[in-house]
Amino acid sequence: MYFAENIKFLRKRRKRTQDDVAHSLNAKRSTLSGYENRVAQPNMEVLMALSEYFNVAIDTLLKVDLQSLPESQIRQLESGFDVFIKGKGLRVLVSTVDADNNENIELVGEKAKAGYTSGYADTEYINELPVFQLPFLSKEKKYRTFQISGDSMLPVPDGAWVTGEYLQDWSQVKIGDACVIVTLDDGVIFKIVENCLEQEQKLKLHSLNPLFDSYSVAAENIREVWRFVHYISGDMPDSTTDMQNIARGLFELKNDVKSIKEQLRKG
Repeated sequence: MYFAENIKFLRKRRKRTQDDVAHSLNAKRSTLSGYENRVAQPNMEVLMALSEYFNVAIDTLLKVDLQSLPESQIRQLESGFDVFIKGKGLRVLVSTVDADNNENIELVGEKAKAGYTSGYADTEYINELPVFQLPFLSKEKKYRTFQISGDSMLPVPDGAWVTGEYLQDWSQVKIGDACVIVTLDDGVIFKIVENCLEQEQKLKLHSLNPLFDSYSVAAENIREVWRFVHYISGDMPDSTTDMQNIARGLFELKNDVKSIKEQLRKG
């Protein structure tokens, strides 16, 4: 259990003394000190009080080493988002930082993608990836860049580098979002997403290129979701052809969404 380390860690992050926290809990400072030093064990009432004080679920306080989480995930916890409170499995993202403790943007190239499905949670694997920084992106969020292959998402060309924002809460995915999806069976894929998690526990994936069929991926087969931010490519897009592809793809997606809404209305 990580309870002792976690409450000490959270207390110091908030710049609170043991007296401050103990006073809020109507307890003695020596009691809180005992919890932090593993001399004493809290009862359920105290656990509930500390959970409410730090806005972190009891399961998280007990089972998750908060000090091992990247800064972006800790900020999410502190802002009120907790995967245990939402009833979902914890997705701990392995990340790297630079010399100033700023989170890097790791590069997952075409060759590295082959091992990413099994290595995404491996600290050694992630530490070996090339990294860079983009100063115009928010420091409050976590980003990663993937090299895509194929022409299913034209005008984003084969070989382009797509940067995505890490989404820990997949319910944030909106219909029409472009996302990099990491799956167990298909590896790393880049698609337009239709969120069907609440009704069907799956994401429906669409291509911008109308020659490619849409298909679904079950939530249990998904490991990571990165929402599209931008892409980098050395190819100059064909404005006429590519805009036609976008228009067709979005038109088909719009029709699919309309059909789904009609079915739900009838049901």
